[in-house]
Amino acid sequence: MRLIGATAASAEYGPAAASTASCIRAALPYLIGMMKLTRVQDQAIQALMAGIVGAETFDHVFAGIRFDEIEGTMLYAFARNEDVASDIEDSYSPLIAAVASRVMNRQVDVVVVMPKVLQ
Repeated sequence: MRLIGATAASAEYGPAAASTASCIRAALPYLIGMMKLTRVQDQAIQALMAGIVGAETFDHVFAGIRFDEIEGTMLYAFARNEDVASDIEDSYSPLIAAVASRVMNRQVDVVVVMPKVLQ
């Protein structure tokens, strides 16, 4: 007879395993609350991005951006208008996620850039 769920875990690994076996564990990083970035964290991400993309590109594309908060593994940022927000999100999201992960010392998988009008 094959046991299913927590009963199977307790039968195979003992009663302690039944309490730790959970399908929610994989989703846990997405359930962590919102955290506002400090000005230093915002500026650190901006500085690293400027160093990577270059001053001219940064001044043209990223002027006025503000990295605002993290919810789970999502980073929210505000750009000066909708076109710029779309361009940054489409072209630079993976790079921003990597830089933000380094600055924040936590995983950032998704970057959402919104126009400041929606702030």
